[in-house]
Amino acid sequence: MLVTRMPVHFWTPVRSPHAAPPMATFRLPHLSAPSVLRAVDREPLLRFLAPYRPYLAARGADLPAPGTTGRIPYESLVAALMAPDADTPADLVEALYYVDGMATPEGMHALLAVAAAAGLALDGADLTPAEVAVQVWLAAPDRLERAHAEQHLPNPRSFEYFQTDASAPAAAPALTPDVTAALEGEMNDWFAANRRGRTARVFAFPRPDVTWFLVRHGEPFKREEAAAADAEPGSVAYRPLRYDVVAYDPALGELRVSARLKGEKDLYRAAFGLHLFGRADYFPDALKYTLEPLRAAADAALVCADVPGLEWVRLREIHFAWGGAQAEYEIVRAADVFAAFRDRGRAVPDRPKLARAVFQVKPADARRPRAVTIKPPNVALYARDHESPAVEAWLRARGFLDVYPAA
Repeated sequence: MLVTRMPVHFWTPVRSPHAAPPMATFRLPHLSAPSVLRAVDREPLLRFLAPYRPYLAARGADLPAPGTTGRIPYESLVAALMAPDADTPADLVEALYYVDGMATPEGMHALLAVAAAAGLALDGADLTPAEVAVQVWLAAPDRLERAHAEQHLPNPRSFEYFQTDASAPAAAPALTPDVTAALEGEMNDWFAANRRGRTARVFAFPRPDVTWFLVRHGEPFKREEAAAADAEPGSVAYRPLRYDVVAYDPALGELRVSARLKGEKDLYRAAFGLHLFGRADYFPDALKYTLEPLRAAADAALVCADVPGLEWVRLREIHFAWGGAQAEYEIVRAADVFAAFRDRGRAVPDRPKLARAVFQVKPADARRPRAVTIKPPNVALYARDHESPAVEAWLRARGFLDVYPAA
C-alpha cells in the first residue's frame, strides 16, 4: 500500500517531540532569498526570530530585539537559516518548515480562512504570503500546522476498503478533543511498541460526502552522517514522519485506508471503529461478498435453477466506483440491467470497483420478488431474514459468497 509522499523529508530530532526536516535535506524554497525575508514586515519577523537571537548571532546574524531600531542582516540571516547543524534549535527548524510551506498564494488563501474562522486579527491590509504565515504562526501555531497538513491530504495512490457489518451505517461523528486524544493515545501506544516513537497526530477534514482523516506518525529511527561548516563529520539522529490517509464514507458504511503496513491498517480499522463508533470490530477484516461474478459471468451469474426455494433472480441496480480525480461514482438502474446492457451493446466494464448491487429475487413461496443488496466486502441486506438461507445458497453457488464455506 502506497501513501502520500511529502515534498520534504520530515524528521523528529532526539531532543524534541516536534517534527522538522532533517538537516541533510532541509530546504526553504520560499524563504531562501533575502528579498523574501525583506517582504515580511520588520516587527513580526523580529518577534518570530526573537527566541533564537543567541543562536543566530553566533552564526553571524546579529538581530536587533523586537521594538528596537537597527539593521537586519538579511544575507547573513538567510545563510544561517539555510545551513542548520546539530546545534540548531529543533523548534526553529520546525517553525521555519511550517511557515515556509504556507508562504505561497495557496497557503495564504488557506490561512486567511483559518484566521477568519478563529477570529485572528492580522496586522496590515496588504500582506504577502510569508507575512500571513508568520503572523498566523505567532498567534496560533497549531492552526497553521493543521492547515499545512491539509495541503498534503489529497491523493494517495491506493486504498484498502473495510465495510461495517452494521445494517444501518452511522454518520461520521465529530472528532472531539477527547476522541482525538483517545485515538492518538492508542496509536502512540502501537507506534511506540513498534519502535516508531510517540508522534502520532490525527487531523479530521469533513467533506459533504466523506470525512477524511490524516494520520501523521513516526517511522523507524535513522542516523545520518553530517558535518557543520569547517567541522569533522558527525552524525544526526532523527525519526522520519509519514502521513497516512483514512476516509469514512457514511453512505456505504466504509472505511478507506491508505497505509503501508498491514499492522497500520489493522490499527486504524480497530482504533477508528472503537473511538468513533463504539467497537473495535465495527469494520471487520473480512471479505465475505464479491460482485466479480457479474463481471466474469454476466447474467449467467443470476442462474438459480439449482437452488431450492428460488424461482428467478434479476439485477436491478449496480454501482461503479470509478475513482479518479473527480471521484466518479456511476449508478445503473433498470428493471433488468443485463437486458438493458444487451440493448445498448454494453457489458460490465473491466476497470471500476463494483461497490454495490441490488438484486430482485423471487422466492418460490412468495407472491412478489424481494430486494437483496450486496455491498462488498461484508454486507448483505435482505428484505426478509428468513429468506436469507436460500439467497446465500444462490450467492455461494454463483461465486458471490466464496470466502466462507457453508456451515
